[in-house]
Amino acid sequence: MTNTTAAPAGGYRDMNRLMGLMTGDEKHGPAATSTLDALWVLYDRVLRVTPGTVDAPDRDRFLLSKGHGPMAYYAVLAAHGFFDEELLPGFGAYDSPLGHHPDRTLVPGVEIGSGSLGHGLPLAVGTALGLRARGLTDPRVWVLIGDAELDEGSNHEALAYAGPAGLERLHTVVIDNASASYGRPGGIAARFETAGWSVDSVDGRDHEALYAAFTAPHTGRPRAVIARVAPKH
Repeated sequence: MTNTTAAPAGGYRDMNRLMGLMTGDEKHGPAATSTLDALWVLYDRVLRVTPGTVDAPDRDRFLLSKGHGPMAYYAVLAAHGFFDEELLPGFGAYDSPLGHHPDRTLVPGVEIGSGSLGHGLPLAVGTALGLRARGLTDPRVWVLIGDAELDEGSNHEALAYAGPAGLERLHTVVIDNASASYGRPGGIAARFETAGWSVDSVDGRDHEALYAAFTAPHTGRPRAVIARVAPKH
């Protein structure tokens, strides 16, 4: 399957305007903006999925585990034509499909309902295993998690399994904004490396560095990209 992601309606420079359309309480602004650059590079240059292929068996799957700050996710989806930007001002409203946590039954292009931390990586492992069992070797599975989610045991079980299982089509992006409660010897990258993953750490605001890390070869191993992010002011 070729990369047929639709051309963005506005472009990266339009992200501030689109995110600014979403107002109201409980926006989790820092959580959203920390993911913006990684999400943009994925949808603009890497993921092989379009509004017209959201149900195609050979599409790439993207799972937003860090779902409690979805403003950037919604803005990126709108910019790439998955739904009309006219929905953005209703973010969080009673009758809006754009909830404070994404809902896969309401938002086109969303693969999982998320927001409860620690679920995305195990679901991504299961998705990769399911695709393998069906003989679908082309689709890639991407999951974006936050560094604090690694405080959850479910994520450690998933990453410990994925390496020995050789889940080459599995990719994890860890947004590291230093919000985790517990440190690890050698940092986050060492935890993945110990479990047999291919790992790279990059500046989470540098689009070219993100793209290079997202597309680096990692034959026979799952891939983890640690995106270090300082808060935007």
